[in-house]
Amino acid sequence: MIHAWVAPPHWRAIDFISDLHLAPALPMTAAAWAAYLKGTTADAVCMLGDVFEAWVGDDSRQQPFEQGLVAAIAAASKRIPVAFMGGNRDFLVGPDLCAAAGMSALPDPTVLRAFGQRWLLVHGDAQCLDDQRYQAFRAQVRAPAWQQAFLAQPLDERLAIARTMRQESMKRQASQVETSGDLDAEACRALLREAEAQTMVHGHTHRPAEHDLVGGLRRVVLSDWDLDDAQHPRAEVLRLSADGRLQRLSPQQACQR
Repeated sequence: MIHAWVAPPHWRAIDFISDLHLAPALPMTAAAWAAYLKGTTADAVCMLGDVFEAWVGDDSRQQPFEQGLVAAIAAASKRIPVAFMGGNRDFLVGPDLCAAAGMSALPDPTVLRAFGQRWLLVHGDAQCLDDQRYQAFRAQVRAPAWQQAFLAQPLDERLAIARTMRQESMKRQASQVETSGDLDAEACRALLREAEAQTMVHGHTHRPAEHDLVGGLRRVVLSDWDLDDAQHPRAEVLRLSADGRLQRLSPQQACQR
């Protein structure tokens, strides 16, 4: 059975964001995200994965940069509910971080029941079935035994492993040995039918768009954020309103009344 997240009747708007890849190297992106959390006019914020560039365990929240991120979420969660779903970069976010930040954890997938409709929420990586190499890696690192062994290592070693893995991934992408595939349409349709929903909302691919899955089904892709890219700055919030509309807003627009 797919987990359900039920919106209270008084909510009028829910924001979705994903793929911020927050890291010290992206100070403008981190600052815009913190300002957005502080000022959004939505009744709730749902972060659908890859909020952090890498999360190697909840003890990393004590590092200076991560302390600032946790503080920003904690301040927002005192004002409005903040929900989090792990992505392929931050699937190791655990209960200690959620408690410190005051955010609720959503399993992947989750059905949002809001405004008289059902919305299917996923990160998106589990549906990229053409990338068999990644799916094998995903199965490995999601296994409890692997996670237990990894988290048992000292923090410095885990951080070094994450850096090495990221560098190798970037090399494969540059050589086109590894490509960023899209979601499998039939897998999306099957999951939507199981969830009894018509619309899937996800991130992961960094390709904001809306895709017709036929038969009244669709998937809506979130934007990634990178305001430190001078040539192609981008940051977008997807807002679900009580009338069922989905709007793409800038972080500044999301904070306007």
